[in-house]
Amino acid sequence: MNIDVLHKEVQYKAVASSGPGGQNVNKVATKVQLYFDVVNSLAFAEAEQERVISKLKNQLTNDGILIIGCQESRSQAKNKELVFKKLVNTLSQAAVKPKVRKKRTIPKALKRKRINDKKKHSEKKQNRNFKY
Repeated sequence: MNIDVLHKEVQYKAVASSGPGGQNVNKVATKVQLYFDVVNSLAFAEAEQERVISKLKNQLTNDGILIIGCQESRSQAKNKELVFKKLVNTLSQAAVKPKVRKKRTIPKALKRKRINDKKKHSEKKQNRNFKY
């Protein structure tokens, strides 16, 4: 993932924040929404891009755009920084290659012990069943 290319491909939009805040909320657009086109991005390798798209498919729009918002700070510039950090964090987690599952082999000694225990248990049951 190339962060310099990410900076160029990202689009920001300032929106009025929701929630309490008095007159400041009504006057100033401090909430920042980040729009990132994952499908047409050049910041990823092909395999990386496929992993990101598959892991974030529930968060993408129909056009393949990821929208992230931030209204934690009262400053628009600070929210812009925070929302970009959120994007980088989200994409880096989604791009991680999953570990390959290794099939666990059961040792032969353990198999033998289990079968011997079953035989002993079976013999015990058979000995209880005596006939006249």
